[in-house]
Amino acid sequence: MKQIFINLPVADVVASMEFYTKIGFEVNPLFTFDDQKCMAWGENVFVMLQKRKGPVVAESPVTFTLPVERMEELNKIVQRALDAGGTEPTPGFEEPFMVVREIGDLDGHRWGIVCIDGEV
Repeated sequence: MKQIFINLPVADVVASMEFYTKIGFEVNPLFTFDDQKCMAWGENVFVMLQKRKGPVVAESPVTFTLPVERMEELNKIVQRALDAGGTEPTPGFEEPFMVVREIGDLDGHRWGIVCIDGEV
């Protein structure tokens, strides 16, 4: 089975864990420790929230994308992110085959939430 683990340095691991839980991630206890929380998005995508050990380097930002099946789900995730203290750093946009909205977490990591094709 192929899986992806994304290591995200964060200022406050517990606050970030609460943020990601509110937008639909689940805690994976297998890889969760005091200084690291593993958040699962389905069976194959994991975000490892790790205590930042140094200054933030602001070069080219990396963005991540989470596909969802329905527009209602997309809008719920964005609203939950905003309610949990996140941001919507750029305006959403719509193409004939997809809708994209972007959220920023508590540390400014950016996530595109995308509803593609016939699900729009």
